[in-house]
Amino acid sequence: MNRFSLLAPALLAANGVLGAKWIGEVKKVDGLNYQCKCCTDNSRWPTNKDWEKLNKTVDSTLQVAVPPGAVCHKTFGNSSSVYDAAKCADTQANWGNEQWPTDHPIANLWPFGTNNTCLPTSDPSEPCTRGFYGNYVIVARTKDHIKVGVDFARERNLRLIIRNTGHDCMGRSTGFGSLIVNTHSFKDVKFIAKYGGPSDWTGMAATVGASVQGRELFRQALHRAQSNCTTEITTFADLKQTVGWAGGYIQSIGADNVLSFDTIIAKGEYVTANAKEHPDLYWALKGGGPSSFAVVTSITVKTFPEIPTASTIVNINSTHTNDTELFAKAVKIFHNLSNHYANNGMFVYFELGPGPQRLHIAPFVGPNMDEAKLNTVLKPFFDQLDAAKVPCDKHTKSFPTFFDFYFDMFEDEPLNQQSIIGGRLFTQADITANGDKSADALIMAAMPEPTQLSFNVGHIVNPGPGVPQADNAINPTWRNASSFVITNVIMSGTESWAVNKERESFNTNVIGKALRDVSPNGASYVNEGDLYEPNWQQAYWGSKYARLLQIRQKYDPDGVFYTQIAPGTEN
Repeated sequence: MNRFSLLAPALLAANGVLGAKWIGEVKKVDGLNYQCKCCTDNSRWPTNKDWEKLNKTVDSTLQVAVPPGAVCHKTFGNSSSVYDAAKCADTQANWGNEQWPTDHPIANLWPFGTNNTCLPTSDPSEPCTRGFYGNYVIVARTKDHIKVGVDFARERNLRLIIRNTGHDCMGRSTGFGSLIVNTHSFKDVKFIAKYGGPSDWTGMAATVGASVQGRELFRQALHRAQSNCTTEITTFADLKQTVGWAGGYIQSIGADNVLSFDTIIAKGEYVTANAKEHPDLYWALKGGGPSSFAVVTSITVKTFPEIPTASTIVNINSTHTNDTELFAKAVKIFHNLSNHYANNGMFVYFELGPGPQRLHIAPFVGPNMDEAKLNTVLKPFFDQLDAAKVPCDKHTKSFPTFFDFYFDMFEDEPLNQQSIIGGRLFTQADITANGDKSADALIMAAMPEPTQLSFNVGHIVNPGPGVPQADNAINPTWRNASSFVITNVIMSGTESWAVNKERESFNTNVIGKALRDVSPNGASYVNEGDLYEPNWQQAYWGSKYARLLQIRQKYDPDGVFYTQIAPGTEN
């Protein structure tokens, strides 16, 4: 007997019979009527028989969506069968392991987005409720499983969540009352020596399953290069291993390098989107935001030759100085050179905080550089630190390949963070005009109040300098970028609802406002930003938003796909 049939009757007793097409409840908020998705308290919620039939249709891949922490609790919902001491110990041991929650059917790598109602605990008597987790999950193994899930949600007006890795710091990999379709098993990679599809690109390419992570793609490309004595590598994957691979900056933004998408649209149809077929959908999927237009099952992308890479790690913290003014000077020296780093083709990843006096630059990345070239580019930085008498420690190393650099110098990130996220993209003009003020705002964001611990994660980048720009849905502000910073208001996970809402407001209206005030030409990034970003349509997409909204209305007029701050969700 599978997990679904064991748990479904106890956890999710239903009470309705499916009739004709219907909507959920109509609710009035601020004088406006809203048509809601169907939830468990609605008379039309699918019956147990409906779910059992769905489970058979998807080859027994349907599961009751049990929060990962439930194995540490004596009760969950109406069931007392979920507690398992051994599994609880495993969950607690792996809670900070970035791959473990990624491989879980429903876990969110930022638990704040689940409302923290069922965390791993050493006290099994503590209550465990569903919170903002979904109700069921299809752990899809085939495209047909995804299609069936989309059809089931559309026909019954259920909230539908598409979950891949769970790496969504804004909590959108889960959703209250939802059917989740987990696409994390789509791991196939096929390398193409000479692309012949609809494009002016005739070089190397790869067709990559939607759930392939950056580190996995790097390893496969390395294995292929070693096996075939080639120098091929996709050099634009994101540097965090839990992120889907199609990010990155060296060969411009990842979206600039997409040649084709294989998708399932809201009507349940299999659709290929490229320069020839469904070109409007192709355009929108390249930067138009998550869970808005279609479920992507695979992507065909350009690949590029391997390159030598040099890297430097720098630390400035309380072991070097307790002088807050001197530390602030160091941050200004570093961040005011953002345009210099970016215009020399570098990528820089840095952390400011948690708390006062911690600047961890890990690393400066010099693509196509050796150690001597990197030292030349970084000379203004170190010269200014020396002139200001700022102590630091540093470590520089060069590598024959980007692969070697990545696995040696790039650090894993801590997971299951209880953070409220915001962010800001600074343009080159903003850095030039407001450099010191921008650095002051970042320092404030890392320690906004004596009792509020926070930190920033920064990326200094000018995506693909000298690379021709592609036509896509990316906010045009990215083309003039210099620095992108993610702010984190750290929470314990035990705060009340009222405190959570107050801290969210603080994140938006104090920290976020400070960053917006010093970056009038800036923007925000929809995958690592504030759920309550003011004027979010402009902040996340700028002049591209109007067209995105039209395409969303064309391909998903009934709102089958839904996530916060995505095109069309204001309606």
